[in-house]
Amino acid sequence: MEDDLISKKELLELTGISYGQLYRWKRKNLIPEAWFIRKSAFTGQETFFPRALILARIDKITNMKDDLSLDELADVFSVVPSTVQIDWLELVKRNIVSKVAAEHAASVLGKADTYSFAQTLFLYMLDDGLQSGEMNVDEGRALLLTLQDNYGKFEGQDCDLLFFRKMGVSLFLLASAGSEVFAERGAKEVLRMNVGKKIEELKLKLTTV
Repeated sequence: MEDDLISKKELLELTGISYGQLYRWKRKNLIPEAWFIRKSAFTGQETFFPRALILARIDKITNMKDDLSLDELADVFSVVPSTVQIDWLELVKRNIVSKVAAEHAASVLGKADTYSFAQTLFLYMLDDGLQSGEMNVDEGRALLLTLQDNYGKFEGQDCDLLFFRKMGVSLFLLASAGSEVFAERGAKEVLRMNVGKKIEELKLKLTTV
């Protein structure tokens, strides 16, 4: 997992942006708060970022900032409107999700030609879980039902999807992002997905031609 992170020092050196620019973009909501990850290092507490997401976002900002103001850029990177409808066949065609995941999701999300952004997010997370090899299709259905029944209760607040298994019995739950969750003895945490991170990944894929 460490390979998926980049330190602030390395990020600034690699991209050529300044400390001031980085935090100004954060204040303007161009870079999500959730991407600033504090971790212990041999020099003390350091800030890290999800490597692929932050590099792609900074590349977009630097390429667009001459044509758009920071406020206009913030609108570009804002949450996709709830009215957006996304063609699931297009998701498969563009390799955003697999056909297997899309077909499996239909039993929960419904056999519609288009999905809302939230439904597309659930499908994207299902595909991620199946692709990891840690989850079977029956567990994938439980993942979708957990998200469908509970995601709206967070009212836009960031959360984590957790997947536990004990003696072949699986359990999914949603918890506030970064919160500690303690399970009964013998239960193993199989997967933990940050929903905010998955939203940003999905938005990036949807806006990439």
